[in-house]
Amino acid sequence: MSSRARVFSVVALAAVAASGVVVIGVLATRNNVPSVEPRRGSPPLALDLGLRTDPEARALLQAGTLYNRGGKDNRDRAEAIFSRYRSVEAEVGATLAAWPSGTVAHLQTLAAEHPQSSLVALHLGLALYWSRRSQEAETAWRAAEKLQPDSLYAVRASDLLHPRFPLPGLPTFVPSFAPPPRVRVLTPARQVAALEQGARSGGAHAKILYGVALQRLDRPRSAERQFAAAAGAAPNDPEARAAAAVGLFDKDNPSLAFSRLGPLVRVFPHAQTVRFHLGLMLLWIADLDRARNELRQARAEGPRTPLGRVAFRYLQVLQQAGTR
Repeated sequence: MSSRARVFSVVALAAVAASGVVVIGVLATRNNVPSVEPRRGSPPLALDLGLRTDPEARALLQAGTLYNRGGKDNRDRAEAIFSRYRSVEAEVGATLAAWPSGTVAHLQTLAAEHPQSSLVALHLGLALYWSRRSQEAETAWRAAEKLQPDSLYAVRASDLLHPRFPLPGLPTFVPSFAPPPRVRVLTPARQVAALEQGARSGGAHAKILYGVALQRLDRPRSAERQFAAAAGAAPNDPEARAAAAVGLFDKDNPSLAFSRLGPLVRVFPHAQTVRFHLGLMLLWIADLDRARNELRQARAEGPRTPLGRVAFRYLQVLQQAGTR
């Protein structure tokens, strides 16, 4: 692995740790989706079952984990589980588990039956790519990105369409405040419900907390709306304004988010959140030197604050990975 690749591998892990401030335990309930390695083995499987804990969801997550471990035995075991169910997620899983026997043709049939499904379009693209039909794969991924933009499947499709971005997914806003203890002790599903209720009746900070929870659940458009509402409710709050800018980050057009966040440095010259999130977004576009500079300035505004400590962790990661 190159030194540059090591940087982003470790930074990605740091990003996950830093952004887990709101919904405690949510990541433990999600399926771990591996990165794509061209044409080796079988295409990866990404299942988004939200915070479901029903028997089918647990079975499908188990099957997805088996499948993504690789190897024929694991795929066979996964296929046996997927075949018990008739949901679209189960059909996609069973179709991939049969790889390569009829996989592309079956996914094309599913795409015709479910023309609005980003889940199907994403995996059709993966199967086409593994079949060395790259142009058709790109078309399928563009469909996945557009059909259901407020979904994990659209986020993953965007990753595949923009390989020049070294970090997967989208930058997650890191608030300087945490939800109240009464929320943090709840199960993940109840946490999200409580945060949603708080956002409806509360002010900017309540909306920010719910927006971050939505980001962690791969609902970027819903999160963006919450952040915009927070900025509308508190236009003089740098945290709300920074969140609204971060929520606009899109790999198709990252300049939009930067055009909103960059000027806030002048509006709020000592707002730690502005410098920190500017550094965070710069990491996402692989501008390491400028990211490091912004993170250093963010930490200088308050080394012992929550954001100051997270900025320090990022700076440590960059140093340990061999960058200046």
